[in-house]
Amino acid sequence: SSHFGPRPDLLPHPLAGFRQTRARATGVMGRDDSRDRSRRRSRSRKDSRSPSPRDGGGKKKPDDYGVDTMKITDDDAAFILGKGGKTKEKISRVSEAEIELFERDLILEFRGSKMQRRRAKKYAEGVMAQRTGPVMINSDFDDDDLTMLQVPQEAVGFVTGRAGNFLRTIEEEWTTLMFFCEVGSGSRNRDYEKLAIFGSVRGRRGAELKVLSAVETKVPGYYSKIKDEVVDRDRGRDQTGTWGTDTMTFQDDELSYALGKQGGTRKKLEKSSGAIVQYVGHNALFSGTRTQRKRAREYMKWLFEQLEGPVYVDGWQERDDCTVIEVPADCIGYVTGARRAALGGIEEDWGVLMFFMNRRSERGRAEELIICGPQRARRGAELKVMSSVETKSPGTFTRGVREKTSSEKGFDTDRMIFKDDELSYALGKEGSTRKKLEGAAGAILQYVGHVAFIAGTLKQRKRAKEYVSWLLAQRRGSVTITNVSSRDDSTEMHIPENCKGWVTGNRGSELRRMETETGTYMFMALDERGEERLIIFCHDAGSKSAPKGRMAAERLVNEMIQEKLRDDGGRGGGGRDSRSPSRGRRDSRDRR
Repeated sequence: SSHFGPRPDLLPHPLAGFRQTRARATGVMGRDDSRDRSRRRSRSRKDSRSPSPRDGGGKKKPDDYGVDTMKITDDDAAFILGKGGKTKEKISRVSEAEIELFERDLILEFRGSKMQRRRAKKYAEGVMAQRTGPVMINSDFDDDDLTMLQVPQEAVGFVTGRAGNFLRTIEEEWTTLMFFCEVGSGSRNRDYEKLAIFGSVRGRRGAELKVLSAVETKVPGYYSKIKDEVVDRDRGRDQTGTWGTDTMTFQDDELSYALGKQGGTRKKLEKSSGAIVQYVGHNALFSGTRTQRKRAREYMKWLFEQLEGPVYVDGWQERDDCTVIEVPADCIGYVTGARRAALGGIEEDWGVLMFFMNRRSERGRAEELIICGPQRARRGAELKVMSSVETKSPGTFTRGVREKTSSEKGFDTDRMIFKDDELSYALGKEGSTRKKLEGAAGAILQYVGHVAFIAGTLKQRKRAKEYVSWLLAQRRGSVTITNVSSRDDSTEMHIPENCKGWVTGNRGSELRRMETETGTYMFMALDERGEERLIIFCHDAGSKSAPKGRMAAERLVNEMIQEKLRDDGGRGGGGRDSRSPSRGRRDSRDRR
């Protein structure tokens, strides 16, 4: 059996770090979240709660869905919550269970399938055990969710990072839970520390390779000692049964090219192929399903072939991971940008691989740009390129184009045609309105000339079109929206009459600020009775602690209402003039 526990001379994250950051974390909570905390304290388990976003808006629950509870101490509660509730959220994400902490009763509640609840409980116990020292773990601790990695002693501090920050970043990126532990009955191998990584096959692999990459820079040659164990780990243990790892070896000059500026090329290969791509020393490791690994290797080969000259992908028409778009010769420089900045930006935004391909003999009026990656990402990148070309050469993609509405339930593209005065309004300053509607609807919304291309599933496309039509209708006056209660993308809020001007701000500036902060779309609209209320639209319901989504926007609006009511109360209803003196206070809250 292993027992888990922090090294006193190190600060292994996140759990060992808790011991030293606890006073600070609870101090912050006491100061910043005192209102929130007192509100939570007074809640009992009988209180009604808004459904957790894990319900996924009516997603079918597993057959063995159930509820488990666990009694904890007051000190444990602070640990489980973590700063701003982040630790609880992390345990919930990794275990895929819903977790609720009832502080008044000091009870932790886990909801989900039997395995989700078991894992959530196990992770919570691991976190709490770190507070008091090592915890004994028996052999059945691994529910197909654990990778144990030996880290050389001299690399432990480097891998942990300052106050556990490096491990925390990896946990965030790969949805894992990680901490150092001791093995055996107290006897410690001084040369190595064991790092426990919990999560899915893919998450654990991504985290493990990132750690190994860091270790190799600190202890060159370490990977070669454990190579076989690493490469063979979890082989075939995913749903497709084809999970595995392939490797390649680079020379010095090849490595920097394959890595790219700030690792940009590696990230691009990883996103476009769907495989985990990581470099450990001079070795490239590709982990994923058989298809993902094959794509990663092909994309890498095309990258290196470009150093020799133009590359043409024969048979791209038969592939399901490629889109080709013809770019007029006079637009190529504009689409590419100086030192490839424009094309590189699109690749980064959408997670695709793009390059112009031509056979050596061909140099015509147009060149073919190939886009490699998943369907949605390819379409987003393609529409962005079309938008750029259309700016430079109007009519290339829009001549004779009509409106189109598809009834396809899956991924497809609809078109809306704007009148001249509508386009700039629907675009917004530097495209801010377009991006806002796109994010809130969860669809791809791109303007190619005066044509709006809307790509996504039927639900996403329908949502985006509604949002655009409401936006344009607002220019003509109040918009009436009925049956909001039957929608799964909206939250209604009734704003007190004396707070409306304060909540919306000058020409809607406060609403815009809150929209940007939370990724939502908000406006005042009339209901069937002609009464005005605020509606928050977004495909993402959000959660109690997530900074994005409808719940986050609702919190911000409620804060503004409370602030206005406090101000008015203090001055006996000072009307709208009370807005300016309080601006500074709200700004400071935003910074917090």
